[in-house]
Amino acid sequence: MGLNSFAGLGMRSTSDQVSIDAITLFVALLCACIVIGHLLEEYRWMNESITALVIGLCTGIVLLLTTGGKISLILLFNEELFFIYLLPPIIFNAGFQVKKKQFFRNFMTIILFGAIGTLISFGIISLGAIQLFKKLDIGFLEIGDYLAIGAIFSATDSVCTLQVLNQDETPLLYSLVFGEGVVNDATSVVLFNAIQRFDLSHITSGIAFQFVGNFLYLFFASTLLGVFIGLLSAYIMKKLYFGRHSTVREVALMIVMAYLSYIMAEMFYLSGILTVFFCGIVMSHYTWHNVTESSRVTTKHTFATLSFVSEIFIFLYVGIDALDIEKWRVVSNR
Repeated sequence: MGLNSFAGLGMRSTSDQVSIDAITLFVALLCACIVIGHLLEEYRWMNESITALVIGLCTGIVLLLTTGGKISLILLFNEELFFIYLLPPIIFNAGFQVKKKQFFRNFMTIILFGAIGTLISFGIISLGAIQLFKKLDIGFLEIGDYLAIGAIFSATDSVCTLQVLNQDETPLLYSLVFGEGVVNDATSVVLFNAIQRFDLSHITSGIAFQFVGNFLYLFFASTLLGVFIGLLSAYIMKKLYFGRHSTVREVALMIVMAYLSYIMAEMFYLSGILTVFFCGIVMSHYTWHNVTESSRVTTKHTFATLSFVSEIFIFLYVGIDALDIEKWRVVSNR
């Protein structure tokens, strides 16, 4: 019986083998993105994100050609993988690495563009969608659907703009674009979540006030939760001084508490993006200065590495997913 058990451990089902082959290929493509991105470092118009996108598109084309148009994906991507595992490191590192002096010096301007500007864009897009859909006679949509469209399209991506800006040469412009991008994304997500919570088919003054109140609650509660977790981590580091025995515990606690802020926000139905972003700002200002020098270097590079790998993973998958034959069939059938 013992020999049979050990023999069974070495055997894999067909589905397991296919999954391992797919993961191996995807990891190999990630390595290729990093290497090719490094070789193209001197070209300012070409970075790792664009490289991953192009490699993803090429991989999708090869898969379509080699399988006769039957297979175009390596891995199946779901929203849980993105929101729970890939997004938190990216947003936290954005807050952790931000130039705090420039960010808070221009905080009111950033809020004006990122929050107020997003609300104005949200209103204009929602009204425009109502008029456009009526003229195109696309079909009946409820008011909540139009507002959801406004919330989605009011989110702008500043990644491409930041790639052509140099933080050292234009610190003010970089800080404004970066801060506006983060606050804009967070505001759009909070808006969308608030829309999903209410039945907006019959809007009254009471529902309108509840909607605004819920939006403000989500915005400020998420921010305060991130600040609280960041200050709590700083207090723990200062009082317990883990560096006396092990820098590994310091690094591990910072990583775990950073992730805890995002998960707690999701648990309380708040905005994890806002929470983990402000947690990153507070931890870089307080917690980071209460750990040993070796832990400072380790955490800085660890957070940057996790964010970098997550971004490359997302762009690579987007490139492959752009040629997903099943999605194109659904669109053509409609």
